[in-house]
Amino acid sequence: MKWRRISEVEVEKTLTTPERIEDSIKERKNAFKHLNGKWLKITFKEEEHQRIVVTVIDKNR
Repeated sequence: MKWRRISEVEVEKTLTTPERIEDSIKERKNAFKHLNGKWLKITFKEEEHQRIVVTVIDKNR
């Protein structure tokens, strides 16, 4: 996330209040949100009452 200039707060906001969620591969999901001039895509997996973040991408770049 540091290399992509995406903060933990932005990731948390995207996961808690996404604009859209889509199914992905391997039982993963993608959460999308416009935030601070970025179009964030976060791929995550849900396991035992927690979300595990796999990737975080700014789709505008």
